[in-house]
Amino acid sequence: MTHPHLHHTGTGEHVPTALRPSDARRSGSDRADSTQVEVFQMLGWRWDITEAKKLTQGRAPDGQIVTERWAAMIQLVAIDAEHVVQVDLSEPLIMATVPNGGMLIIDGWHRLCKAVAFGVAELPAVILTEEEELACRIFGGEEDDEETEGEIEGEGDTTDEDTFGSA
Repeated sequence: MTHPHLHHTGTGEHVPTALRPSDARRSGSDRADSTQVEVFQMLGWRWDITEAKKLTQGRAPDGQIVTERWAAMIQLVAIDAEHVVQVDLSEPLIMATVPNGGMLIIDGWHRLCKAVAFGVAELPAVILTEEEELACRIFGGEEDDEETEGEIEGEGDTTDEDTFGSA
């Protein structure tokens, strides 16, 4: 399977995705070239990871995630063992705040898997701003969902302690 141009589906399936002018968000051919975009999908949400990487390129991490707190979620994503061996643990994960859902890793599951396997306690992470998350979001969290935001006091509020944990 070709990396880093992957499409992650909510079932954890990896499918190469070609970016075509008239069909920018649908699966395409297996060939890797400059027309491909990396996307991540979890359930009813999908993000353009190519765009997220552009927005966060060169940015210092916002903090460290505690790998143990995220390890159980690895089973929700298909992991390519060959790719795990190749990933660079110094590259920050990219995280997004999902409205009414808390934080989610949208880029870095293979790094998390490698860190857990090798007993690395923490990994650096960058958190997309609300504007950046919206710029990267392909679908999910439709307008109707925003009407219910804030109806429950404190719902969706997370502190750095909740997001990153403590080692």
